[in-house]
Amino acid sequence: MKCPKCGNEIPFYDLKPNCSHCGVNIMYYTQEEGLARDAKRTELESASARMIIARVKAEFIKGKLAVFRMIAVLAMVAALLVPYGGAHYTLPFFDGKFSVGILGIVQGIQSGLLLKIPVFLKSALVSGQTRAACVPAAVFVITVILDVIIFGAFFFGFLNLTKAAEVMKKTCIAGMIVSLIGQAASLIVKFTTQDSPAAKVTMGFGALVSCAMLLVVYLINSAMLKKGIEPVYRENDIKRKEMLKQYRRGEINLDDLPLPIFESEEEHEERIKALEEALKAEEEGKEL
Repeated sequence: MKCPKCGNEIPFYDLKPNCSHCGVNIMYYTQEEGLARDAKRTELESASARMIIARVKAEFIKGKLAVFRMIAVLAMVAALLVPYGGAHYTLPFFDGKFSVGILGIVQGIQSGLLLKIPVFLKSALVSGQTRAACVPAAVFVITVILDVIIFGAFFFGFLNLTKAAEVMKKTCIAGMIVSLIGQAASLIVKFTTQDSPAAKVTMGFGALVSCAMLLVVYLINSAMLKKGIEPVYRENDIKRKEMLKQYRRGEINLDDLPLPIFESEEEHEERIKALEEALKAEEEGKEL
């Protein structure tokens, strides 16, 4: 065994707590080193955690635009409840209808009507109306996919704030185009297939509502990109994060670093204040 301070060899039969060469208390010396090493590691890891929290705040709640965007994204998802269209079938021994929307699809699955759509597409009586009802259904499916992309970019946007806002902005443009084209196509198909007494195609305004919500999300993201989406980091946290990466790659040794590793004037004042409060509390405890 070697002394952790002077490096001289300590015989196995030497059971004294102090090194016979330099006199240091071996147990407490290694404890102090371990505590200092833990404090340095905590300083670096805490900085990385604070940076993530700062990005999360910038993504969701920092400023009115961020809050408005969160509300607009939730409203965009809620817009899927508004029917995009549907069909009402009046056949012998059967009367049913379905609407293209989240609630309508759930109800169609529960009633079994959606399972009859392939049969209706082959029917000479209602095939035209069923194909017409498939137009808003196709628009709805595409809109759902685009909404999922937008919501995913929003939810994980703290990983890269600017890139997430750009993805949301471009996806909103695609969604608005799909919604407008789908609404126009649905109207045309509806009026060309309204003669059948066995089925009536119904048109909703879900595509227009979704288009409006996508426009709001687009405008908010454009405003945020123009203003700049920059999280507020504590001074020296970026340096600490870079040093944490170097430590994990084995490029630096914590024992070679000072404690604290980085310290601004504000952090120095906070540390001194915390020490004074701790000493004061200790003195008060002794008096009691």
